Amino acid sequence: MKGATNSKAAYFFIGPTLLLLAVFSLVPIAIALVISFTNMDLTGLADYSAIRFVGFRNYIDVVADPIFVKSILNTLFYVVIGVPLVIAVSLAVALLINFGKNRLFEVFRVLYYMPSVTNVVAVAVVWGYLYNPSIGLFNFLLGKLHLAGVPWLTDPVMAKISLIILALWRGIGLNMIIFIAAIQGIPKSYYEAAQLDGANRWQQLFRITLPMLRFAIFFVSITTTIGWLQFFEEPFIMTNGGPLDSTTSVSLFIYRNGFQLSHFGYAAAGSFVLFAAIIVVTLVQFRLQRKDTDF
Repeated sequence: MKGATNSKAAYFFIGPTLLLLAVFSLVPIAIALVISFTNMDLTGLADYSAIRFVGFRNYIDVVADPIFVKSILNTLFYVVIGVPLVIAVSLAVALLINFGKNRLFEVFRVLYYMPSVTNVVAVAVVWGYLYNPSIGLFNFLLGKLHLAGVPWLTDPVMAKISLIILALWRGIGLNMIIFIAAIQGIPKSYYEAAQLDGANRWQQLFRITLPMLRFAIFFVSITTTIGWLQFFEEPFIMTNGGPLDSTTSVSLFIYRNGFQLSHFGYAAAGSFVLFAAIIVVTLVQFRLQRKDTDF
């Protein structure tokens, strides 16, 4: 009798969370999936009788769309360069701050985290001035070094790199906090035993710290990869996908078609292609992690 009451209590506590998950996540996903098989646009939104079932036409059209293909390549560029860069820099900053003896490192912890909680629009305005080819700080400093100015946001390749630099600056803080928490969870006895055996700091780093951080690195790699696959704010605010769609990400492509061109069915199809890509990438990362822990 007592066991049955306890099992009901568990459902009572988890029930509200499951209800919120269903209402705000599962139901919208199911509706979007249905919309992706229709020709729903602004007319269909006003008159549901105008909506027609089109099967897989939206999916066929979207994967054949040259701008969508370009947005996929741009997103891959962001992921391949941005994800390793963010993880490596975040981990390096976390190690420096955690093992730093000076109290100044406590200040650095706050300074590095601030970009993560700063409004992206305000950040974009400041970085827009920094990247300005005429009055920007970066080209001013390059001029002081007698170097030519860089077309930060007007050259197709350089614009992507500029957005990655901005996203890197914003993304360090949160990952740094996760790494610091994981580092401080490593038992001190491991380091004390290593010091008794004569291990130097580099040996302690590669033999103790990094192996003990593998689950934290795995978690950060998963969340960071998903975030970069959904890269939206920086290209939307800084370049609006330009020049010549060279910075258009898949998320920005979906936003344009869904909310600017009102092609809801087409945009929903694009969003499920992105959803499938995220699932595949995440499963691959889980697979690789299992292999890493099976040794």
